[in-house]
Amino acid sequence: MDCFESIIKRRSIRKFNREAVSTELLKELVKYGSMAASGMNVQPLKYIIATSDEKCSEIFKHTRWAGYLKGKGSPSFNERPAAFILVLNDNELRKSGYELDAGAAVQNILLAAHAAGLGTCWLGAIDYEKINEITGIEDRYKLISAIAVGHPAQKSISEPSHGDIKYYLDDEEVLHVPKRGLNEVILNIF
Repeated sequence: MDCFESIIKRRSIRKFNREAVSTELLKELVKYGSMAASGMNVQPLKYIIATSDEKCSEIFKHTRWAGYLKGKGSPSFNERPAAFILVLNDNELRKSGYELDAGAAVQNILLAAHAAGLGTCWLGAIDYEKINEITGIEDRYKLISAIAVGHPAQKSISEPSHGDIKYYLDDEEVLHVPKRGLNEVILNIF
């Protein structure tokens, strides 16, 4: 799969088949994240990989999924991700402006996971304080977001938006993700 196809086809997956993802593959995904652009090449991002059932279950309790789907978007116990990659900023390396680094790194991870046949969901609706406690994150680090990773048990497709950008499930449980067209996102060409 080439880069362009990955960008078009990668969508958030919120239901997984619980098959384990190897630690080596998860480390590879983090490697791709670490290759992303970083302001002044400071590279302030750090990662925690959670794969144990115990840690993943604890982290899962402090995540919220698919607000538009009103309860139908949360994975059931048997549909939970096999792993989480937590993305953190090292405050001793950069105190502000790390958000751009994180966005670039996370996108690399999401695309690499898709190319490897995995599903991901980038989660920002998490209880940062509780996850800090669960994982023992030191004060010098700031948890930015979590990425749920696993083998997909859901189909998710993009489609043109027709004024409504709310994603939805159809009768076959396929997730439809409306995307704004170029006529809506390009303001001007000079």
